[in-house]
Amino acid sequence: MYERRAENLMRPSQHIDKVMHAQSKEEKEKNRLRLSTSIVAVRWLALQGCAFRGNDESLSSSNRGNFLELVKAFAKMNIEIDEVVLENDPKNAQYIAPEIQKEILHIMVNRVRQMVREEVGDKYFCILVDEARDISKREQMAIILRFVNNHGILTERFFAIKSVSDTTSMNLKNEISNVLVHHDLHVKKIRCQGYDGASNMRGAWNGLQALFLKDCPYAYYVHCFAHRLQLTLVSAAKDVSVIWEFFSHLDNIVNIVTSSTKRIAELHTAQRNEIEYMLSIGERDS
Repeated sequence: MYERRAENLMRPSQHIDKVMHAQSKEEKEKNRLRLSTSIVAVRWLALQGCAFRGNDESLSSSNRGNFLELVKAFAKMNIEIDEVVLENDPKNAQYIAPEIQKEILHIMVNRVRQMVREEVGDKYFCILVDEARDISKREQMAIILRFVNNHGILTERFFAIKSVSDTTSMNLKNEISNVLVHHDLHVKKIRCQGYDGASNMRGAWNGLQALFLKDCPYAYYVHCFAHRLQLTLVSAAKDVSVIWEFFSHLDNIVNIVTSSTKRIAELHTAQRNEIEYMLSIGERDS
């Protein structure tokens, strides 16, 4: 009799365990679907080079930004996704916060960089470096690796981009060296340096190329051919007065127009009117 009572007491407990296990498994599947949706959205936006955030991401907003709008589009196309994302997901496991988006993106970046590092292996390589200001006026330095892959094909891979506080040659060298050391790429294996013609890059005594040459005497400097072609065109244009005057006037026109939103709007209106006229007389196809 006591054994039956004990068995009856155990049955509800076992039933609860089964229910909890089933619920836990179901929640795991929902979480996986939510996270997979966020991953696909982040991957697509990164591939297309689109912005993630919107100016107003509140529920009342008509446009909540590319990321949330893309998740909403996935939900409209798939009932299973619609049941677990946005308004239908739990508030403690949404996987749509900006921090989650950045973390997913960083994981992808690190995975791609790891694949590039494995592709380089222990072979010799070249570094191509250029710097430019982004829209927020911060200096950004792009690092590209150039090497011969296992199939004997000359390959270039974008490897990293770094924000630099200043563009002195020593600071740039330290930043590049830190990136290479972090990924176990030895400076001694550099066989070429490709930069533009700025003094901090090509300087024979204190330039970036000279600093790397001190650590690796085989890291020969090559002036970027794209920059050399640009300088050649500029020099050639100066000798032809008509061309030089044309580009000088064009530069002034661009600066005058782009400095005013009103002038830009007037230019768009003039272009639209011209296109409509050309369409009406058959000089241009729609």
